[in-house]
Amino acid sequence: MTTLYIVLGLAAAVVLYVIITYNGLVSLRVRVNEAWSGIQVHMKERYNLIPNLIETVKGYTKHEAETLEKVTRARAEAFEAQGSPHQQAGAENMLSGALKSLFALAENYPDLKANQSFIELQGELARIEDKIQNARRYYNGVVRDNNTKIDQFPSNLVAGSMNFQKAEFFELDEADAAARQPVDVKFD
Repeated sequence: MTTLYIVLGLAAAVVLYVIITYNGLVSLRVRVNEAWSGIQVHMKERYNLIPNLIETVKGYTKHEAETLEKVTRARAEAFEAQGSPHQQAGAENMLSGALKSLFALAENYPDLKANQSFIELQGELARIEDKIQNARRYYNGVVRDNNTKIDQFPSNLVAGSMNFQKAEFFELDEADAAARQPVDVKFD
């Protein structure tokens, strides 16, 4: 009879462990999705700001159409990117590079740099870039926690049997060193 109680106790402990581990993995998966959603909200905010920035610059730089088209094209591609964090990061890298070109272009136009609308848009873009950077850090931290839990023993046994997948980090390409530099927003 004592052996039966021991076996039942062990079985109950294993079932309890599986339930607790499963719920922990579900919680981490939900946090990863929430964090990714936060990044997308801030990126959409930036995408919505860029047309205003382009229109402000357009009034001062009539003959710089190529740079403005490059920014517009990069914004559209980033806005349309709906893939994995790796795919989204590639589109974001192109947009950041295009924005750097836009701000470099503004350096050639002192009247533009002094324009109040342009200054306000630069400030708003800098705030949004900070929000995106913070959201990326949070997302990558949650992904780290999720992936660690999926890899650790014995939770990896539950994760593997319940088809929990590792999440992708949202990081810049190693090959794109220019994208590692922050967007240059200057207030002269």
